[in-house]
Amino acid sequence: METGVRSVNSVVMDAVGMDRALMRIAHEIVEKNESTENLCVVGIKRRGVPLAQIIRGNLEKLGASVQTGSLDITLYRDDVTAVSEDAHVNETQIDFDVNGKIIVIVDDVLYTGRTTRAAIDAVLAFGRPAKIQLAVLVDRGHRELPIRADYVGKNIPTSKDEFIRVNIPPYEDIACVQIEKRPAERH
Repeated sequence: METGVRSVNSVVMDAVGMDRALMRIAHEIVEKNESTENLCVVGIKRRGVPLAQIIRGNLEKLGASVQTGSLDITLYRDDVTAVSEDAHVNETQIDFDVNGKIIVIVDDVLYTGRTTRAAIDAVLAFGRPAKIQLAVLVDRGHRELPIRADYVGKNIPTSKDEFIRVNIPPYEDIACVQIEKRPAERH
């Protein structure tokens, strides 16, 4: 059996469930913040970006005007010792002043907390926001850093040999969240 191959265990959230969770997150963002005047939503590349765009659309349905951006955290990761010359580093796009703003960082899955820590560092490289909040579609546990999401679509406790896959356009044809488990290796 090939190492790294995963098999789908189960679909834990379909497209309707994802839409419902992302709308609930938008409502919670409005409820938690006194004003949406200085609110900005920033997605972590890759899958956090389309989720941030959906949340922004939901916030606009609720009457908020929100600026959005995207973060490439590659150079801010603490679990990468060196970036090779041929590594593909995506461009961060934050076309607004972050100073004094409420920045909601959006990611698909919260796991160890290392991606979130890198995203916070990336945002702080642009200035000093009034607040940084975190919205995730799935919180699967297993934190290595003291990081907690402010907004969670669904808590899905997992074992360490399981993997959460968030399928979302434009990367996949269908939107859903799956738990995948690495098959046992044959000896």
